Amino acid sequence: MGLAAVHPGPTLSKRAQQAAIFPYLLKHVTANRPNHIWGIDITYIRLRASWMYLVAILDWYSRYIVSWEVDQTMPIPFVMEAMQRALEQATPQICNSDQGSQFTSSQYTQLLLSHDGCISMDSKGGAFDNIFTERLWRTIKYEEVSLKEYTSPREAREGLTDYLRFYNERRIHQALDYRTPAEVYFSH
Repeated sequence: MGLAAVHPGPTLSKRAQQAAIFPYLLKHVTANRPNHIWGIDITYIRLRASWMYLVAILDWYSRYIVSWEVDQTMPIPFVMEAMQRALEQATPQICNSDQGSQFTSSQYTQLLLSHDGCISMDSKGGAFDNIFTERLWRTIKYEEVSLKEYTSPREAREGLTDYLRFYNERRIHQALDYRTPAEVYFSH
């Protein structure tokens, strides 16, 4: 007689909510104009005694953060709010994400498809598939989060609001010929 742990397995309801996994479309593609390729991802933001989560939509050509949202949990509505705000400004030709449950949900994929965008998803183990967004996380954590040690969600929201405005409008990038993301994004 063997022992087995009793725990819930994958539920049909979760599988039913997930749309099909989309292929990675960016293998030999380079962003050549604003809104050609957007990347979306979620990262954690460390607070002194807890965590928050940040979702951002990044235009790969200009490195401009089109939209972002922060929350204390990672529900689908927090991702949907950020994406809906981004889609009010523009529509990407291709939007790339990982295969997380927020990005494979039928709500999320239907929203993008209703705006005629192509959906691309990182391949399993494709650590470099969303490299521009991963670099954004490194920059935010190195230049803002690790220096501030936020004590509350309100402090984190205020600090991130100020920093992301700075990032878009005043932080120059060598890869952008020493221009800001906003200059490049809005110059086309």
